[in-house]
Amino acid sequence: MCGIVGIYLKSKKLEKSLGKMLSEMLVNMGSRGPDSAGFAIYKSEKNKIYKYSICLNNLSLNRFEKNLSKKIKNFDLEKNSDHIVLKTKEKPIKIINILNEFKDISLVGYGKSIEIFKQVGNPTDVVRRFNLKNYSGTHGIGHTRMATESAITTDGSHPYSTGEDECLVHNGSLSNHNNLRRILIKKGSKFNSENDTEVAAGYISESLKNKNNLKETLKSGLNDLDGFYTFITGTRNGFAVLRDEIACKPAVIAETKDYVAIASEFQAMANLPNVNNAKIFEPEPGIVYSWGN
Repeated sequence: MCGIVGIYLKSKKLEKSLGKMLSEMLVNMGSRGPDSAGFAIYKSEKNKIYKYSICLNNLSLNRFEKNLSKKIKNFDLEKNSDHIVLKTKEKPIKIINILNEFKDISLVGYGKSIEIFKQVGNPTDVVRRFNLKNYSGTHGIGHTRMATESAITTDGSHPYSTGEDECLVHNGSLSNHNNLRRILIKKGSKFNSENDTEVAAGYISESLKNKNNLKETLKSGLNDLDGFYTFITGTRNGFAVLRDEIACKPAVIAETKDYVAIASEFQAMANLPNVNNAKIFEPEPGIVYSWGN
């Protein structure tokens, strides 16, 4: 049992409140996942800067900055708890190869708009450590985890990002993730954990890389991903929601003229603005719901 949440803003007037809204939702889902929590924030960025979200683990910021400066010239670092956001104009193919040389860090996401933060611990504490309530953005996705498939570590926490400006959170369990992992590795995918959700994220990235759109990809997953699940998949422009065709994992959506919110339980959305006047419904099994994509 885990908790998933997401908000897509239709109105720019709420962008400064995104972090506050998402933090309240994550805290309210703490009862479904007390082991770890994480979130992805998307911002509308107009420049050509790439952002790399990195967990330093046991490496000091000074040591990382010193070693990185030997590899690239122009970059900025923003620290948040044990995570940093590396900003540079250098392309991902170069930076990811450089980051792979650092043995003590974890790359948790990258792109032009996404920032990802995740840690082991109670969701209330994780939200506080990262100061989520102070973040602004266009849309966000979050997860509270009750560990069942893999160890309680940062690498075992959601969201998972396996492609540029992509991420996935998942409530459920996949039974064929080991076989699918082997197939994806042969195609060039790399995985940092034994978590089944990271494999699902890799499956989505591989499909998008082959020019399939997000809706087509998720529909194909109904045949290729065995198990039970509710997914929220984030992209630079928005997010999509899918429940498997058995739909034993709960989800509820609240939509107003200003936002779309999704959560495992309605209680996560109880404090959202004007939610009492929202259109509230459960997503139908096997149907992809998408906003912004």
